[in-house]
Amino acid sequence: MGDFMDKAKDFANKHDEQVDKGMEKAGDMADKRTGGKYTDKIDKGVDQAQARTGQGDQTR
Repeated sequence: MGDFMDKAKDFANKHDEQVDKGMEKAGDMADKRTGGKYTDKIDKGVDQAQARTGQGDQTR
């Protein structure tokens, strides 16, 4: 499992913009499915996740 995690971290670092876009898209989908009820919490979670991958949020 450690090798997989190392590869995943390496991918996230090398492809930060794509990872951030994917997280943003997932957050948008979750927001849509909850009818916008948790928009602030979803956005905060996405921002925190993006900050922990690669160089952080690259989509803005």
